[in-house]
Amino acid sequence: MMVNGLILLVQLGLLALLVLLAVKMISLMRAEPLAAGHREDWAGNHPGTHQSEPASRHSEWPVAVRKPVVDAAPDRAELITQLHILAGLQERDCRVNGLDLSTAPNAVKTYAAVWLYGAGCALSDKTNRHSSALAATVAQIASRKTGIRQSEIVEAIDTLTASTVYLACFKAGLEGAEFWRFNHYVPPTSSLYEAITANAFI
Repeated sequence: MMVNGLILLVQLGLLALLVLLAVKMISLMRAEPLAAGHREDWAGNHPGTHQSEPASRHSEWPVAVRKPVVDAAPDRAELITQLHILAGLQERDCRVNGLDLSTAPNAVKTYAAVWLYGAGCALSDKTNRHSSALAATVAQIASRKTGIRQSEIVEAIDTLTASTVYLACFKAGLEGAEFWRFNHYVPPTSSLYEAITANAFI
């Protein structure tokens, strides 16, 4: 009886896997359908051949047309996820190096927010960089991480060029996120900790 139940359970599991495979295949086919091939008259496209030649002399080749895959910028949900990951990584890096952002002065927390804004610009497409929507998204995430008000963060972003420390943190965030995007880690020279300690007295 127990063996029969086990066999039934295995069969149900295999059936579920088959259904899952079918669903995945259907979703892939809908997302990226095979390009329709078209028949091309080989002889008709070359000089020196005559259209009146017998059909047996013509070579017909099916040609698949496919658009190149473009590395698209992430959508908003993916961008928020990436910013949360980067913020968490930098918060941990600062803590390991002796800088606790949760108890740091508001100025230091603002530097962290500006660093994150630079990262957001690196991860966004060109049309959304330096937009109010991106600033609001970064302000929301940074406010949750640091505890400072979103309005203060937006003000710091708006007055980015007025402070050399802001600019340094922004640049580090930009370079760090760009590197992280392809290598899955932020180099120490572009880390938040390095940007703060190298450019501000804390």
